[in-house]
Amino acid sequence: MLEKYILAAKRAQKADLVLKNATYVDVFTGKLRKGDIAIVGEKIVGTGEYEGIEEIDCTALTVLPSYIDGHVHIESSQLSPEEFASLVVPRGTTTVIADPHEITNVCGAAGCEYISKASGNVPLEVKLQLPSCVPATPFETSGAILNGKDIEDIVAKDYIFGLGEFMNYPGVINSDPDVIKKLEAAHAAGKIIDGHAPKVCGLNLNAYLCGGVSTDHECGEGGEIEEKLSKGLYVHIRHGSSARNLSNAKYITKENMRRFILCTDDRHAADLKEKGHIDDALRKLVANGLDPVTAVTCATLNCAECYGLKWRGAIAPFYLADLVAVDNLKNFNAKYVFKNGKLVAKDGKPLFETSKRYLPASVLNTVHLKDVTADDFVLTLKGKKAKAMTIFPDGVVTGCEIVEVESKDGDAQVAGTDLLKIAVVERHKMTGNIGKGLIKGYGFKGGAMGITIAHDSHNIILLGDDNESMARAANRLKEIGGGMVIVDKNSEKVYSLTLDIAGLMSSRDAESLQRDSRALIERAHAMGVKREYEAFMSLAFTSLAVIPKLKLLDTGLFDVESFSFTDINAE
Repeated sequence: MLEKYILAAKRAQKADLVLKNATYVDVFTGKLRKGDIAIVGEKIVGTGEYEGIEEIDCTALTVLPSYIDGHVHIESSQLSPEEFASLVVPRGTTTVIADPHEITNVCGAAGCEYISKASGNVPLEVKLQLPSCVPATPFETSGAILNGKDIEDIVAKDYIFGLGEFMNYPGVINSDPDVIKKLEAAHAAGKIIDGHAPKVCGLNLNAYLCGGVSTDHECGEGGEIEEKLSKGLYVHIRHGSSARNLSNAKYITKENMRRFILCTDDRHAADLKEKGHIDDALRKLVANGLDPVTAVTCATLNCAECYGLKWRGAIAPFYLADLVAVDNLKNFNAKYVFKNGKLVAKDGKPLFETSKRYLPASVLNTVHLKDVTADDFVLTLKGKKAKAMTIFPDGVVTGCEIVEVESKDGDAQVAGTDLLKIAVVERHKMTGNIGKGLIKGYGFKGGAMGITIAHDSHNIILLGDDNESMARAANRLKEIGGGMVIVDKNSEKVYSLTLDIAGLMSSRDAESLQRDSRALIERAHAMGVKREYEAFMSLAFTSLAVIPKLKLLDTGLFDVESFSFTDINAE
C-alpha cells in the first residue's frame, strides 16, 4: 500500500478521492490554506493540485481534521454506542476517548466489553479507557468492584487503550497500596492514565502527578489551570450537558494553546440531537472570541498528541483521512464527514446502519431492590436546623447550607418550602440501604422524580416533597428496569422513560429516545425545576462523592472535603 500512496502523492497515478478546491485548516502552523486534498485508501497522500477517481467540489467549504472528544462517558448520552455514533459522527466527531466508568460500576468488566463490541460496527473510533475507580469511593454500594489485581488483569488487554480518570486522588497522594497497584499496572502495560483532581495543587499536585497522570478535566479557573499546565498536564475544556466550562478558554494563550483539549464528558441525547457535540463547543468558543484555528487545533491535533494517536488530528501526507467539511469557521455545520477515507455522513445524516445493535444479557435487568414504602422516606431530625445540599448551574460541585426545617410526627416537612427531600436507594445488591437528606432550591413541586443514573455507583436518586410519591417513583424504576420517572401527586399519574441497558442507556433508536427524553425533561421543568439546571442530569451528580462539597450516598450524607460521613443535624 505504501507504493500506492507514494505514486498518488507525486501524481504518478490518480488518487482514490480528491476534495477539490478546499480551504483547509493547517493545525501545524495555525493557518488557512487552499488546495486539493488527495486521499488513497484510508490515508491523505497530499495537498496541492490533484485528480481523483472520485472528486468532491469543496469550493464553498472549509475542511478540518475531524474532531476527537478527549473524554466522554458514552453512557451519559443514554444511547447505545451505535446510536451515539449516529448522532456525533454526522457532527464531525470520528474519535472519542471513552471511559465506560458508569456501566462498569453497574456491570463490572462486562460493561467495558459491551461498549467495545457494540462500537465495533460503526465508523466511530472508540478508544476505551479502563475505569480506574470502581467504585469511586469505598463508602457507597456499587454493582461491581475492580481492585488492583483486577486492573492488572484487564488493562493489558488489546481492547483497552488506557486507564480512565483517576478520581481517587487522595489514594494516590497517600500512596494507598491498591491504588499504587492500579497505576503500576497501567505503566507496565504502556497505557496512558487520565486524571481527575479538582482543586488539587501544590505539593499534593506534585504527588498526584508522580502517579503518572497525563490529563485533567476538572480544572477550575486561573491559577489552578496555570499550575497544572506548568506541571505538564493537558487540560480539558468541557462542554457537557450539566458541567460546562468553555469560559476557561480565556486562559488560552499563544504560548500555552497546545496544551488544551476539548471534551464533552457527559452529554445526553437531546443535547446531541438539538445542539451538537464538539461542533457545538467550537461554535460557542469562536462566538466568545477564541481564534477559530486555535479552537480547531484544541479539538484535533492537541488531543491526538495528548493521547499518542499517531497520524491523526491534522491534514497532511500519511495522516488518516479523518476529515469534516464544514460551511465555515463560525457555524461549523458539517456537510461531509470522512472516516478512514470513506464518506460516513452527509448533510448531518449518518450513512451507516445502526438498527442491528449488540445487546448481551450481561447488561440487562440490573435494578435489584426490595419494594419501598412511604415510611422509608420519613426524615427524622433532632431539631429545627439541618444541613441541606445546594447545587449550582453548569457544574457538578455542590454546596452546604444550614436551613430551618419544621417537623411533624417525626418527619421533616418540606411541602410549600424551597426544600425537597432527596434519597439514594441502593439498587444493586438489595441491601435495603436508603440515604436521606435535604436539597435546597431545585424548584420541583408536587410529587417526586427519580433516576437510576447516579454518578458514580448508579443507585437510584429520588427527589420530592411527598413520601408516597417518592416510594411510587422508586418502585416504578424497579418495574421498568431502570430509567427516569416523574410522579405527579395531583394527577396521580406516573411518567417514565426506560433505560434498559444497565439502567443507564436505551436500546431504542436515538430519534425516539431523545424525543421522549425531552418530553420528560420539559415535564420536570413544568413542575418547577429551574431552567438553569439540567432537570435530571443535575440530579444525577448529587451522589458524586469525589466532587465537593456535600453529597448523598446510599449509606448516608457525605462531606467530600473531609472525606467522611456527616450528620444532617446542624444543632
